[in-house]
Amino acid sequence: MPKGYGPWLAGLKAKIREARLRTALAVNTELMGLYWRIGQEILDRQERDGWGTKVVDRLAMDLRAEFAGMHGFSRANLLYMRAFAEAWPDPTIVQRVVGRLPWGQNIELLTKLKDPAERLWYAEATLEHGWSRPVLATQIQTQLRDRQGKAITNFDRALPPEASDLAQQLVKDPYQFDFMALSPDIKERELERALVTRVKDLLLEMGKGFAFIGNQHHLEVGGQDWYVDLLFYHRRLRCLIAVDLKIGAFQPEHAGKMNFYLAALDEQDREPGDNPSIGLILCRERNRVVVEYALRSVTSPIGVAEYKLLVAEALPAALAEALPTSEDLEPGMTLLPPGQDDDT
Repeated sequence: MPKGYGPWLAGLKAKIREARLRTALAVNTELMGLYWRIGQEILDRQERDGWGTKVVDRLAMDLRAEFAGMHGFSRANLLYMRAFAEAWPDPTIVQRVVGRLPWGQNIELLTKLKDPAERLWYAEATLEHGWSRPVLATQIQTQLRDRQGKAITNFDRALPPEASDLAQQLVKDPYQFDFMALSPDIKERELERALVTRVKDLLLEMGKGFAFIGNQHHLEVGGQDWYVDLLFYHRRLRCLIAVDLKIGAFQPEHAGKMNFYLAALDEQDREPGDNPSIGLILCRERNRVVVEYALRSVTSPIGVAEYKLLVAEALPAALAEALPTSEDLEPGMTLLPPGQDDDT
């Protein structure tokens, strides 16, 4: 190959991929605009001329007959188009936000959310983070909007103004770790290992910009060994984020220990140009007044939030009573056919 051919080829491939992406986005935007206009036409005819819902059945039949190779003109989809236009009467929002989202995500917004402001919040978040339809459904189900920025922190006192607002919006309360089924008496290290095993789901719950560095991050201070449960780096904040997992309720001494970890991280692991490290204490429960008192005189930026798990104790009482106890099961009895394990 001629000299420089490899980099030149790589550059051409990147240009082709970028062009394909721009083409796909342009096609999607045009299609969403078409769907909105069709929905607006149906709305106008029904409101102005008193056409009933049966016109949608006839329209679906006629459009599919005319455009046999084009999908999307079923009765159900036409009704979604009508709902799409009704939900977003302002064409500027369609052009700026929802018109740039795939149709599946728009259907999710229409069917799962009724409040216009809430629907717009999730639409903008989907556009910003590039959520797929299943991810968007999960964020709606776990009520991300209500949890975002709700952790108790001292960021307003411990961070510069330009960083404190962003940091506050990045932390949630509670964190939803219900992508794992765990026993109610789980130990802290077991929870940590389970989260690391599902690191992709963990990063999704932590939010955009979090990069996982590792668990049980080693620190040596005064000839003694200390370990941070989970360590992240946040790209926008440009800082390390230490996470301490607590199985029980928040205790004031947890803040002191995290303050110690952050001082050591800033001394030993903080790179030139990085901002001061941030601590996040995640516990099963916390008392707001106790947390606020504990953080009042702490100079390092620390946040405290609860987390929720999918555990056996969450079963409805009636269902729990219907399940056999360990005493009910004969020795050696198995609940699965021989040779079949939990992953089958």
